[in-house]
Amino acid sequence: MSLRFPTFRGFATSPASGASLVILPGLIWGASFLFIAEGLEAVPPNGVTFLRIAIGFAVLSLFPQVRRPIQRSDHFGVFGLGVLWMAFPFSMFPFAEQHVSSATAGMLNGALPLFAVTVASALARRWPARSVLWGLAVGIAGGVLIAAPSMGNATDSRWGVLLILAALVSYGFAVNLARPLQQRNGALPVVWRALGWALLLTAPLGVPAVLHARWSPRPVLSLLALGALGTGVALVLMAQAVGRMGAARASAATFIIPPVAVVLGVIVRDESVPWIAIAGCALCLLGAWIIQRGNAAPARSVDRTTSSPTARMPLAPLRVSTDAAAVRVPTP
Repeated sequence: MSLRFPTFRGFATSPASGASLVILPGLIWGASFLFIAEGLEAVPPNGVTFLRIAIGFAVLSLFPQVRRPIQRSDHFGVFGLGVLWMAFPFSMFPFAEQHVSSATAGMLNGALPLFAVTVASALARRWPARSVLWGLAVGIAGGVLIAAPSMGNATDSRWGVLLILAALVSYGFAVNLARPLQQRNGALPVVWRALGWALLLTAPLGVPAVLHARWSPRPVLSLLALGALGTGVALVLMAQAVGRMGAARASAATFIIPPVAVVLGVIVRDESVPWIAIAGCALCLLGAWIIQRGNAAPARSVDRTTSSPTARMPLAPLRVSTDAAAVRVPTP
């Protein structure tokens, strides 16, 4: 059985459906933090990571496009992507959510563009534009406000924040590594192979955790949604969004993730979110918006003089997953 990728074409031909290609991944990835928290009720963190990767890999396998060959020289890079984009950060979030709320994890994820731009600048050995520096400053201030309530609490909460920051650093490197790989081979073939490597890497600890799980309907449904939607369908939608409207506009999904995580955490899990953390979340999103505008401005000026697709390449590091995110927009 296979799903035909072109069936999404009709869904994305109008402006409204084009917006849906951005909104839906943002909603799905925002809900992923809730799904992780619910899954932890039945299975340990290593099992959550393994199951989401296994289910996501299975879902992507239904799309024939993922099996397109990639350049032989890129296989090692895809392996690195499996580590930095999937196996490591996907492992950090379940462990972190044993110590902090799903809402806090979702809000901190809003700082991802800050890490992506910082890593990109470090790799290029070049300071970013002044407007991007302003965005970094605003976003960092927001991240400090989000983390402040947890850092001032018990050691467990501080440990959870540090695990999320480690995942975001990994995402920052992964997004920049993914850019040339996806440009040469296409997004879905690269993501599918990276998921395959991540599946192998997480199996030794994940399989025993799954075998000793205590299942009930709610965690089962949450993990199915986390894998099938968050690590599968959302990546396909984001790949379509990037191809149809460009990385800059598609990366708007980043702004949807933290509010969705907060709302679901409060409503479904009755989590308490300090106002200072909500203010920090707003600052993070403002910083990401400033960075996006700062990176998009040069691309618009170039597009007036050339129609080359490479004119928009500087925007690629700001894709979060996908899912990834991203994936990417890299997924949480």
